[in-house]
Amino acid sequence: MSLDYRKNPEAISRLSPEQYRVTQEADTEAPFDNEYWDNKEPGLYVDVVSGEPLFASVNKYDSGTGWPTFTKPIEPKNVVEVQDSSLGIVRTEVRSAHGDSHLGHVFDDGPIEAGGLRYCMNSAALRFIRRDDLEREGYGAYRGVFENPDGERQP
Repeated sequence: MSLDYRKNPEAISRLSPEQYRVTQEADTEAPFDNEYWDNKEPGLYVDVVSGEPLFASVNKYDSGTGWPTFTKPIEPKNVVEVQDSSLGIVRTEVRSAHGDSHLGHVFDDGPIEAGGLRYCMNSAALRFIRRDDLEREGYGAYRGVFENPDGERQP
C-alpha cells in the first residue's frame, strides 16, 4: 500500500452503488443493516477510495446508533471536519482528507472518559483490514496500535 493517498478514479469505478452514494454524494446508509456496525474484530478501518487509515477497532464502541462508531481517528490528519446544514440543522460532516470521501458525522455526545466525541461513520465508506493482515496489506506500521493499551500509534 502506497503512502500516497489520493482520490483514486479506479477505486471509484469499482464502488458499489451504495458506496458511491455514500462517499461521492454524501448519502447515509441504513442503520443496523451495514457491514461494520457490529464488527468486533481487531483491525484498521481505511477509506474505501484512497486507502488512507482513518480509525482503529481499539477506539470503536457500540453507540447504539447502528453505525460503526469511534471515539477518535487513528490519523487525525486524514480526517477533515466540515460544517453541514443540509438537514436544516448544523452538524459536523467527516470527510477523508486525501480521498475526499464522505465518511459520516462527528457529535459531541461520545464517552466523556474517551474525549466526549462520537465519530458515527458509514460502513460503505470504509474498508476493514484485519489486525493479522496489516503487514500483507501494507499497513504494518499500525500493528503497535493493537499492542498499546491506549490505542495510540507507536513511532
